[in-house]
Amino acid sequence: MKIISKLWIFIGVLIALSPLGLLLPEHFKAGSAWGEWGTDEMQELVGYIPKGLERLSSIWSAPIPDYAFKGWEEKPMLSLSIAYILSAVVGILICVGVVFIFGRFLSKKE
Repeated sequence: MKIISKLWIFIGVLIALSPLGLLLPEHFKAGSAWGEWGTDEMQELVGYIPKGLERLSSIWSAPIPDYAFKGWEEKPMLSLSIAYILSAVVGILICVGVVFIFGRFLSKKE
């Protein structure tokens, strides 16, 4: 089996496991996943918002916030798991597309 095939299988397994980021914090009553805090959660956890985070938080907003589609926040866990998987697929496709385009651009023969 080629290394690229093994890589795609590994990525597929990671995609299938991505709902664990939703299920485990819910199961252990842990709140948000570690490191995925917004400014409001940071204020609550730490007591202040770092200046850099406060300044940059208004510049970037995620294309698929909370890994779910608009209006899906209150859906059952199965629907949210599907949204996690779709979010992972979209993210991977975007990354692969960007790398592919840069690879084509950088490897053009003169």
